Parts: sequence; C-alpha cells; structure tokens
Amino acid sequence: MGKLIYGSEVSITFEDRLLAHLQFVIGAKLRRNEAFYFGWKDDPRAGDGRSVIWIHPSVPLRFKYSGSIPIDLNRAWIDALNVTANSAHGLSVIAEPAPTRTGQVA
Repeated sequence: MGKLIYGSEVSITFEDRLLAHLQFVIGAKLRRNEAFYFGWKDDPRAGDGRSVIWIHPSVPLRFKYSGSIPIDLNRAWIDALNVTANSAHGLSVIAEPAPTRTGQVA
C-alpha cells in the first residue's frame, strides 16, 4: 500500500497500482496548472464515509509507493479517471476496467 501525501495534513493510503494511475492523471492536470476536486471512499476503520480535497498546483504533493517495481498503466483506466477528473464532481477513485486493445501505457 502506497500513500498520496498532500500538503502537511493529508495522507491517504491506496494500493500501489491505483496510486500509479492517480499519479498519471493528477500529474497531467497539474502540468496544465488546473485545480480540481479529488474524492475517495474512506477506509471503514476511519468511519466508512468519504473525503474530498481541492487539489491545487501550489500545494506540495508526494506519491510514496510501498513497492519498487514500476507499474504498467492501463490506458482504459487512465481514460476513465480523466473523465471523472474533468467533471464537476472531480477526480474519483473508480474500479479498474479491462484494458483496451492498445492496453498499456509506458
């Protein structure tokens, strides 16, 4: 399990595979200097609710992986995450779809 660390107060645990896809999508939006909402379902041990933060290019962001092996990215998942990121509700954690024919992204 890796962590997304945002600013000095927010640290969220995600599986490394999901974290790699989030890094790709969040990185693309921040490169374009876009701010956006990012939401996820909380761990049941933390109350089983959901959380949302405002991601802004001026706030420090770190992706910390538990493993050292690079992850092959699923283009279909990136596309689906991008759709949520560009919506009024913002980026949401969604289940990984099956890869498309072109499959993976380097």
